[in-house]
Amino acid sequence: MRYRILFAAVLMQACLGATYSWSVYVQPLRKLADIAQGPAQIPFTLFYFAFPLTMMIAGQFLPRIGPRRSAVLGGFLFGGGWLLAGMGNHSFLLTIIGIGAIAGIGAGMAYIVPIAVCVRWFPDSKGLVTGIAVAGFGGGAAIVSQVGGYLINTMGLSPFTTFTVFGIIFLILVTSAGSVMRFPEDQLTTTPKERLRASQIFSHVNFRILYFAMFLGLAAGFAINANLKELYQGTGNEVSLGITAVSLFALANAAGRVIWGTVFDRLQSATAIQANLMLQAAILALAPFLLHLQWGFLAVAMITGFNYGGVLVLYVSSATRSWGAANISQVYGWLFTSNIPASVSPILAGFIYDRFTHFTPALLVLSGFLVCGTLLVRTRSTVLNQVIRSKKRAAQI
Repeated sequence: MRYRILFAAVLMQACLGATYSWSVYVQPLRKLADIAQGPAQIPFTLFYFAFPLTMMIAGQFLPRIGPRRSAVLGGFLFGGGWLLAGMGNHSFLLTIIGIGAIAGIGAGMAYIVPIAVCVRWFPDSKGLVTGIAVAGFGGGAAIVSQVGGYLINTMGLSPFTTFTVFGIIFLILVTSAGSVMRFPEDQLTTTPKERLRASQIFSHVNFRILYFAMFLGLAAGFAINANLKELYQGTGNEVSLGITAVSLFALANAAGRVIWGTVFDRLQSATAIQANLMLQAAILALAPFLLHLQWGFLAVAMITGFNYGGVLVLYVSSATRSWGAANISQVYGWLFTSNIPASVSPILAGFIYDRFTHFTPALLVLSGFLVCGTLLVRTRSTVLNQVIRSKKRAAQI
């Protein structure tokens, strides 16, 4: 049963991660809607505003409504959002509302379910199983970007028709996979005896460190992912190369979740997070020298995707290690709201591109912030590695 649930978790996440392929649609949408690079990122940014905000709320009520209901309802909203986005040929606002708001709400309801379920089915491998469970969120975009690129560039479909095709597929697959989600029989009532208050979570220095570090990792990943096709500064078949880069980012994103999850199980939380932040800072600092070359462009896409994948497993695993599996849907729901401020980074990077016609200033600023985050984690590593205990009992690990 647990491996069936793990498979369904990966399938569900593969669909929910489709927005990572957004860069494939930016150029054709700019032409059809007559918009600049910055405004073209609004659906992506709104998605990563609605997604974590909904997940925060859903995380508080998941133990009450159950994982199956949350996942199935999320699937209906996610697929329906893409279907509405397919009507964007009438108004780009429909694409913004569909993919940005409705699909974001659906993803927020469904995303936390595989994580909360799988860590209970595989209690001895929290980092690895979390990485596998959410690997589809990154890897699915590799398939979506290739299919989307084929439908638009080879078959001649508009981005809006492509959104409709994906909407039907997502509606079927996410709801079907979500119907499998359930907690183990012996943990159906495993909820914290002392439900955490929001003030208890926010006031703890451990949470604030994780939140800030996760915000930096997400901001860097978002800025690269959403603008990826436009990062290339060389010559050649830019359309084909851009789609390849999007797929490489997505595949590396998926691999990064599994590999960073495996690394996490063998290291302390602070050590793993420092390594992730510093590696991302290094590649962004080198990026301006690599983006003129085809292999350099692809290398930047792959390495940044790999590090970004780590962000989506290291912080949920750290929170599980600190607060316990019984509290993870609640704690990670709040922690995941770091996506909201981070989601502004693609638009800001897009505006910088519109001003300078390249992304070098944005890349260097992001690299500098990541270095600052690494230093913060290093100075507070003892605090970050601690297990948080309630007044009456130790948190369940």
